Amino acid sequence: MDIKTVTLYKIAMPLKTPFSTHLGTVKDREGIIVEVIDTEGRKGYGEGVAFSSPWYTEETVETSYHVLKEFLIPILRNADIKHPSDAGSVFDALRRNQMSKAALETSLWDLAAKKEDISLSKFIGGKREQILSGVVVGAKTKEEVRRQIENYLESGYQRVKIKISPENDYELISEIRRFYPDLPIMADANSAYSLDDIDHLKRLDDFGLMMIEQPLEYDDIVDHAKLQKELETPICLDESIVTFNDARRAAELGSCKVINIKIGRVGGLGTAKKIHDYCLDKGIAVWCGGMLEFGISRAHNIALASLEGFAIPGDISASERYWEEDIILPEVTVKNGIIRVPDKPGIGYEINEKRLSEVTISKESFVL
Repeated sequence: MDIKTVTLYKIAMPLKTPFSTHLGTVKDREGIIVEVIDTEGRKGYGEGVAFSSPWYTEETVETSYHVLKEFLIPILRNADIKHPSDAGSVFDALRRNQMSKAALETSLWDLAAKKEDISLSKFIGGKREQILSGVVVGAKTKEEVRRQIENYLESGYQRVKIKISPENDYELISEIRRFYPDLPIMADANSAYSLDDIDHLKRLDDFGLMMIEQPLEYDDIVDHAKLQKELETPICLDESIVTFNDARRAAELGSCKVINIKIGRVGGLGTAKKIHDYCLDKGIAVWCGGMLEFGISRAHNIALASLEGFAIPGDISASERYWEEDIILPEVTVKNGIIRVPDKPGIGYEINEKRLSEVTISKESFVL
C-alpha cells in the first residue's frame, strides 16, 4: 500500500456527561489517533479505543501506544500489504492486543477506500444508506436514568441500553417499564452475574428485553450456553468475542442469539466484517457496539453498520452527545433516530485539524 509515514496522536477530552457502570465511572476520555500517509500524499485515519485503565479489556491507552510504536508499526514497515484485508494475518504475529491492531488496521481501510475514490461503506460491501441509532444510558440512580431516557427519546433515538447489576436490575427495569412500556430496551450486565443467579435472571424475562448483554464472565462461552437454555431473553455476547473463532464457537455451542461487534475489540474492520458475514449465514443477530469513541472510530462504525446484517440499532450516536466539539467535520448527527451513511471517499468525514491540535497531548511520527 506504499505507506510513507505513520503518526500517532495521543489525545484527551472530557465527556459532556460522566458515564457509569458497576465497574466504574469515566469522566475524561483518552485515546490514540493513527494517521497513515502514502507516497502520493493520501491520508488514512484510525482510532485506538482502549481506555485509560484496563476495566473493559486488558489493554490501556499506554499499552496500546507501546504496542503500536514498538511492534505493529515495525511489522507494517517490513510487511508487503497489498490490501487492508491482509493486515489481520500480518498482525497475527503479535498475540491479542486487538485494540492496538484495530487502530492501525482501520487507518489502512480508510486509506485504501480513498485510493479507490469510494466510500468505506461501499468499499466493504455496505448496502445501507442510513443506519438506526441507539443510545447507552450510563447513570447511577433511577431518576438520572429516566431523565436521560426522556432526553434521548426526544432526540429520536430508537432504543436504549441500560447498565444493570444484581443490586439494581429488577427495580430499575420495572421503573423504566412503568413509564415506557413499549420501549425497546437492551440490558448490559458487563459480567456482573454468575450461574448462581439463574433464577434471578429468569425474572427479567418478564420485561420483554431485546437482550441481556454479557451477563457472565468476560471470557466465558460455555456457561453462557447453559444460561441461554434457561432464559427466554436472548443473550448477547460482547467481551467474550475477541476473535472470529470465538464467534464461531459461541454459535456452535448455542451460547448466544446475538453478538455485539466492536471493531476495536475484535482487532479490526476485516475481522468485524468476517464475523458479520458468518452470523448472517447462521441466523445470529448482530449490532455495532460503541466505546465512547471520538469521531474517527464513530465513522468506521457507521461504515461497518451499513452491512446487510446490522438490523438492530447500534451504539452509534451523535457527536454532540459526548463532546463539546468532535475531531471530525462535519460531526456525526442523528435525525429521527437515523444516521446517514456518508458517500464521500474513505470514512466520509474530514479531520478537524484545529480541534485535533487542541486536544493532542503528544504526537510522534515514524517513517516507513
